[in-house]
Amino acid sequence: MKNEKLTTDEYDALGHLEKGPAPERVNACVGRNAKRLSGLKLLQYGRDGRVGLTDKGQEVLFLRRCVSALRALTADPAASIPQEVASFLGKKSHIVERAEGGYTITDKGRESLADIESRA
Repeated sequence: MKNEKLTTDEYDALGHLEKGPAPERVNACVGRNAKRLSGLKLLQYGRDGRVGLTDKGQEVLFLRRCVSALRALTADPAASIPQEVASFLGKKSHIVERAEGGYTITDKGRESLADIESRA
């Protein structure tokens, strides 16, 4: 993702749109970030003028949740993470379920998280 590092404000703007297309009037956060996010193909304007996430925008938010989950599990193996995130990370062999509940990050998961942290 060359030159696609997003600010917290830009992630927040995408989060506001996650529930579906915004009404005719978007909030200030979405408004001030719309041009850049549209240029990165993370949001789009519909024919009715409403602003919504693209598939790429949804993917970016999902991957952010995955990274947040890995960070949370590093701090606390019993941390609560969304089921769809746990399922995805489990399929990718980044986490394994613990017998006593929660998840353990695998070596592959630690390597991926270290790689992400080094790029940030």
